Amino acid sequence: MPRHFESELDQLRTLLIRMGSLVEEQIDFGVRAILESNSSLAQIVVERDKKVDEFDNEIDKQCMRIFALTQPVAIDLRLLMAALKINNELERIGDIAVNLAERVSPLSQYASFVQKTPLAMMANGARAMVKDAIDSFVNSDPALAKKVLESDDAIDDLDRETFNLMVKKMKESSEFIEPAAHMMIVSRHVERLADHATNIAEDVIFLINAKIIKHHADDSAML
Repeated sequence: MPRHFESELDQLRTLLIRMGSLVEEQIDFGVRAILESNSSLAQIVVERDKKVDEFDNEIDKQCMRIFALTQPVAIDLRLLMAALKINNELERIGDIAVNLAERVSPLSQYASFVQKTPLAMMANGARAMVKDAIDSFVNSDPALAKKVLESDDAIDDLDRETFNLMVKKMKESSEFIEPAAHMMIVSRHVERLADHATNIAEDVIFLINAKIIKHHADDSAML
């Protein structure tokens, strides 16, 4: 492999790893901001979203540059295809972190209500999925990617549990309508985090094993 081409691929991997690290922290701050009613953390998330977008643009440009200057085949072509898709998933995860941060203000006066929901458990599970998905890419670990896929159902269950609990609270008293409505939206955002982590895991399995895995199909063929 020409040294220049190898250098370009290494730079692409580095950009994805750096973006993944930033996005992980954005999620952590966004979730903590809601659980702790911390407007300062929420503001950090909003302000740093520009950096996530900058990574998104730079990774796209790097992929296009490699496509234009080389003729990648096999694993290198899969890396470029996976990089474009993973980059898109990371950018969307960054957007969700901002969406979570924007719910801090309207939920700040309902801290005790938030604490009684499954949000902390659900958010911790989704954050772990995102971390494992990124780590599976960094370490070329399809087994860890498979673990991410297997974790998705638990997050879906918690999302449904939260929805049912919020409906129940709304029926109990009109004072719960506003916080419950916000929590339904927050829960759905967290559920989407898990979905994006699952998509990244599927891309990693494609990258390493050259197998297309969608919607958990053909689990036996993933490894």
